[in-house]
Amino acid sequence: MGLGNIAHKFATDLLTVEYAELHAVASRSQEKANTFAAKFGATKAYACYEDFILDEELDAVYIATPHALHKSNTMLCLKHKVAVLCEKPFAMNTSEVNDMINMAKEKNVLLMEALWTYFLPHYQYVLQAIETKKYGNLIGLEADFGFYRAFNNDSRLFNKGLGGGSLLDIGIYPIFVALSTLGIPEHIEAKATYFENGADASCDMVFSYQNQVKAILKSSLLEDTTNHAVFKFDQGSIRINSGFHAPTTISIFPKTGPEENLDFGYNTIGYNYEIIHFNDLLRKAQTESPIMSFDFSKQLITLLDIVRQHINLTY
Repeated sequence: MGLGNIAHKFATDLLTVEYAELHAVASRSQEKANTFAAKFGATKAYACYEDFILDEELDAVYIATPHALHKSNTMLCLKHKVAVLCEKPFAMNTSEVNDMINMAKEKNVLLMEALWTYFLPHYQYVLQAIETKKYGNLIGLEADFGFYRAFNNDSRLFNKGLGGGSLLDIGIYPIFVALSTLGIPEHIEAKATYFENGADASCDMVFSYQNQVKAILKSSLLEDTTNHAVFKFDQGSIRINSGFHAPTTISIFPKTGPEENLDFGYNTIGYNYEIIHFNDLLRKAQTESPIMSFDFSKQLITLLDIVRQHINLTY
């Protein structure tokens, strides 16, 4: 549901997943739906979401519509008891996310936020290194995600009404890194710059934890940043190299010993990992992911809401 750039990437990787089939696609444009279906081998193409969701052969729906539509699209699927994998951010705010989760529980239907980074092998490697204290305690974090795009008021990326701007589109990734490794901060500082239409152009954040541990986070649509995530430990550091949120490499810098570089041999765009996890949950008749859990999604959107309050960003 929703056939933009991310949906193309998702469908490309879906074709690599064993025992998975792209059955139907839906757009507001029949021509767009037909073109997408032909490209990726879907059996059916719909120009109406209400007709699409009545297709009795659907097992699950991947939602890749603009952020502001995530709740309504998800609720439509859940009401018809169709499982949902909804692209991040789950919705626009905590209230919407709570409504979606409550509906999934009421209908006893699988629902998961599609934050693909959590399932990528290089990120799971870092999480394991933190958990096992392979390089000691985690004492600091820096993560940035930025790229330059010329302002275009007609683009979804800059459309505040659709949830466009740096925070919800890409700032969610540095915040995700902090939450998944350091947990909920004790204190948050944030400042932002804005485009002329009110959408946020960049956001700088500092999350503070116990023992003076800090996460320095940044998102920007004004410049190309390193797109690194650097984890600082007592006994060294780990850097997820450029494109930390996507398939990439890792560099390890122990306090004693040589630098180590790890290549995880990715041969897909990377969406197949979350697809495999979601499909496994579906086959086992589970209604919640133990990795991308409801509690985690609630915590993530709550942090986004708090940052928005600090920078006076409202939708």
